[in-house]
Amino acid sequence: MTQLPQSILFACDHNAVRSPMAEGIMKRLYGTETYVQSVGVMNDLEIDGFAIAACKEIGVELERHRSRSFEEMEEMGEMLSGFDLVVTLSPASQRRALELTRYYHIKIEYWPIMDPTGIGETREQKLNAYRQTRDQLVKRLKDTFTD
Repeated sequence: MTQLPQSILFACDHNAVRSPMAEGIMKRLYGTETYVQSVGVMNDLEIDGFAIAACKEIGVELERHRSRSFEEMEEMGEMLSGFDLVVTLSPASQRRALELTRYYHIKIEYWPIMDPTGIGETREQKLNAYRQTRDQLVKRLKDTFTD
């Protein structure tokens, strides 16, 4: 287990499922002890309804989340160099984060968290896949950080 970083950025492909879930869960677990944000390689999707539902079950609210890309984050004045740790949740976000931080001293970690999109036929099967992703994130966060 490691100490909480002062600031952490979660990244995935679209900032619509895994990274907003990680951001919300991190905030729920550790409150204001660390600054937490999330981004995607692209911003072409809104927050996923199943991600909202799965997180709501554990008291994490995602309804107000607005997806954004790495570029939009920097356009809004938040620089990647300001984060102590970037946790990537997809191979594409890992490549992009490494590319964008090659001149910075920022720790990049890849967490292979399941992408639940496209899994299951029925609503309940789909929701179960999102619950698995949520639970993987909760476990990884609790196993990784001490407060």
